[in-house]
Formats: sequence, C-alpha cells, structure tokens
Amino acid sequence: MSTGKPNSDDKQPNDKKASVGFFGWLRARFFAGLVIATPIVVPIFIIVLIIGWIDERVKPILRSAIPPRVRDMDLGFVTIDTLIGYTPGIGVLFAVIALTFLGAIAANLIGRSVIRTGERIVEKVPILRTLYTPIRQLVEIFSDQDSSSFKDVVLVEYPKEGTWAVGFLTSRAKSEVADRLGRNYLGIFVPTTPNPTSGFLIYVPEEKVKILDMSVEDGAKLIVSAGVVMPSRDDAEKLKSTDEAKEDQTLA
Repeated sequence: MSTGKPNSDDKQPNDKKASVGFFGWLRARFFAGLVIATPIVVPIFIIVLIIGWIDERVKPILRSAIPPRVRDMDLGFVTIDTLIGYTPGIGVLFAVIALTFLGAIAANLIGRSVIRTGERIVEKVPILRTLYTPIRQLVEIFSDQDSSSFKDVVLVEYPKEGTWAVGFLTSRAKSEVADRLGRNYLGIFVPTTPNPTSGFLIYVPEEKVKILDMSVEDGAKLIVSAGVVMPSRDDAEKLKSTDEAKEDQTLA
C-alpha cells in the first residue's frame, strides 16, 4: 500500500545527474578560461623567466663594476646597492646598454680591429669555436635586414608525410646538388626549437613547399617560442603587400 511519501531511491539518480551536470559545467568553464588565459599568461611567464635569468647573471657584474662608495650612496629612501638588488629588469637594462655600447665601438675602425682580434682568439679554442661561429652567423643573418640568406618562411612535409615543419628558404638547388636532383628542388633550413642555431638542411621539390606570408623575423620568433608567439594574419598580409609593392617598383 502506497503511503504517498517520496521514495528516497528515486531521488538518487536525479541528485547524481545534478552533480554530474554541475561538475561538467565547472570543467567546461575551467578549460574555456584556460584557453583564453594561455596565450596571455605563457608569453608573460616566459618573459619573466628570461628577465630573472638575465638579472641573476648581470646584477653581480653590475655591482662589481660600481665602486663600493657609490653603491652605498643613500638616495634618501634607499641605497644604490639595494636599488640594484630589488629592481626587476635592471640587469636586462644594463645588458642592453652594454651591448649597444659594444656595437657602437665595433662600428669604428679601432673597435673592428679589437673584435677581429677577439674572434681570432676564440676561433683558436676548439670548444668556443664550435659554439661561437654558428651563433655569430645566425645573429648576422637575423640582424641584417638586407640579407638574402633566408628568403621566405615556408612549410615543408618533414620528417614524415602528414607532419609539417616550419623552415626557411635558403636557395634553389645549385651545382652538384642540382645535377643530381634537378633545378626544381629548393634548399630549406629546418631549425630546431627553441634553439635555432642547429637544424637540418633539406632539399624539397618546389611543388611541395608552402611559402608563408610572415617575415623571416616573425618566423624566427615562432620557432624560438615553440609556437607560442604567432604573428597575426593582418601583419603578414601588410608585409606581403609591401613586398609586392617593392617588387613592382624594382621591375618598373
């Protein structure tokens, strides 16, 4: 005989559904927030790590370069030594100023002779030569706006079919390589991530190379950041339009 009271067993499935529905909603909102925050937080986190890493190594050099009497000078609310120790990014600022000053020195005749002497010394040390030479060449490639070493950023199907890698177009196949493969092959440098000083030189048929609109500089940022820093489509289109205009002027 029914007493008209609700059965407790009937409530359990409904309570379970409500619980699952709530946690499902919570999980969906969490991952939505994660997707939104990641492109913002990850670059900031990487920048903070880089600044901290540079500060840890440059601040001791900065302290040793300043006389103790100057370091202990009271600025009214803090000493210079305390300011150096607790100001984030001051090591980066000092490094930028020092590198700029070094570049200015290297621009004149005396500076160039000093740099060449230093390079000759470094190149005589096997381990230092192995590290210094490729890094210097890479810096020269990316710092020279008129350099034609890397012509375009490309996508190539590498290392296997269905997998695409970002690379740089270097040149069309020449000399013995062209004799063996044909002129329709392109030389592509595929750098490693996040260290682009190493990589692979591969020759790919021209029809299998996809040329991207982004600049070589943006391509380097994409590789070094492991895909975190992605140039916007609008910037790439503007760059493409500018390059096409320059080509038209050259042809005219």
